[in-house]
Amino acid sequence: MTTRLVLCTLYCMLLLSCSGDKAKELLETAEFEERQMNLPHAKQLYEDVIRLYPTSHEADTARARLAQLKTGQ
Repeated sequence: MTTRLVLCTLYCMLLLSCSGDKAKELLETAEFEERQMNLPHAKQLYEDVIRLYPTSHEADTARARLAQLKTGQ
């Protein structure tokens, strides 16, 4: 579990440092974490998208995903 978290963190850092569309990359990482059933980390990443890019399309998607995760869907 710890190794997986370290690898995921490194993956996130790599994605964020290499891309011009950081909101999209952050959202994609959150979606990846959600698919991996790492829901606490996915929620944190969705919240980061909203906090860092509040007016973006990705923030709208992140808000919707957070709402669905909170209702258990």
